[in-house]
Amino acid sequence: MNARQNLFYNKKFLIYGFGKSGFASFKYLNQKNDCKIIDDNQKNVPLKYREKTLNYKQLKKNSFDYIVLSPGIDINKCKLSKYLKKNRSKVITELDIFYLSYPKIKKITITGTNGKSTTSKILFDVLKAHKKDVRLTGNIGNPILLERKIKKNTIFIIEASSYQLDYSKFFRSDYSLILNLHPDHLERHGNFKNYVKAKFKLIQSQSKKSYAFIEKQNNILNYLIKKNKIKSKIYRVNYKKYQKYSKLINNRYFNNKSNIKNLSFVFALSKFLKLRLRKIIETTNKFKGLNFRQQIIYDSKKLMIINDSKSTSLSSTELLLESFENIYWILGGLAKKGDQLKLNRKYFGKINAFIYGKDKIFFSKILKKKIKYKISKSLNNSLLLIFKDIKKNFDGKKVILFSPSAASFDQFKNFEDRGKYFNKIIKNYIKKYRVIG
Repeated sequence: MNARQNLFYNKKFLIYGFGKSGFASFKYLNQKNDCKIIDDNQKNVPLKYREKTLNYKQLKKNSFDYIVLSPGIDINKCKLSKYLKKNRSKVITELDIFYLSYPKIKKITITGTNGKSTTSKILFDVLKAHKKDVRLTGNIGNPILLERKIKKNTIFIIEASSYQLDYSKFFRSDYSLILNLHPDHLERHGNFKNYVKAKFKLIQSQSKKSYAFIEKQNNILNYLIKKNKIKSKIYRVNYKKYQKYSKLINNRYFNNKSNIKNLSFVFALSKFLKLRLRKIIETTNKFKGLNFRQQIIYDSKKLMIINDSKSTSLSSTELLLESFENIYWILGGLAKKGDQLKLNRKYFGKINAFIYGKDKIFFSKILKKKIKYKISKSLNNSLLLIFKDIKKNFDGKKVILFSPSAASFDQFKNFEDRGKYFNKIIKNYIKKYRVIG
């Protein structure tokens, strides 16, 4: 048994938060260690694991070597806030556990504000097409600690959030991709500076043999790289350099600037992984998109409908608004702290917005004197107004863009629940208004 493995042998662990991440950590560690569980909602812990749970009073009677913190828990607002801050040096994440258990396995970590999941899935498909033993993990795919039959040549693609990176202490990635940075999750990080700092840890932690990929024009990251002593090799990605390859893409999911920009990271990485251009093009042309992420759910000569329920900030919608004409944009929900619309004014005239949800006033103030908008009672009511307007004013192909630019929790469980609801109700309107189908 080597020194790294010994870190997780016969130790005492507290697993705080028993969602996917907490469960995976428990399953991985419990066989050779003493693991206890605590969750703010005990119903999250299945009955067969209840004997391993502690209440808050019992916590004081126990001491732990490590505290595995689920990324969804805010250390400043949770019930164990004082305890965690007092024992901050013991806090680790599933990413730390994975790295210390498999330090030599090749890791490609993708983060950024927008497009992480789609980029991770495309890269996974490309490596699969090259017959690689590749795993898709993190926020997308299987929890990283539940992967089995790992070999020396196994490649891990890890979609990492700012929450995971912020709490991690030991995790290192061989290839780190930061796709883009826009204000997001400020209610958790406090300000944009802290949010960027969490993402930048992915580059700071790298070794001399590692590679980091950033946008060429990302002034924030360029400044931080210059200011800090970075060991890894930095590759600045200019998407215009890969436009000649982009022209070979015949897939409607890449008719928007967002996916094209993020695809340029795959082209840039291909040089270092020795991937074949032909395979990348073939795989990308077959890509069907991910549910509720810029997902084209209907397309005819007269109408395109896009379900982008995953959009939780204005920055995640902006490139879509630049990519189409005659747009009916449905937005609303719980607005993100500090969110702004930085869309070039030349695009304002081609958009009609329909705002619903709790923070209608917030969004109406942002769009005022920029984009024509109507405030509607609900998502369903927005669609009713849109289809009536299209029927009256049909002058070329229209695009209905459901890209809420807000969190879903005012009306839905999550963005998936919101996306499914949109798909359900849109079918009725397509049937009713056949004339524009």
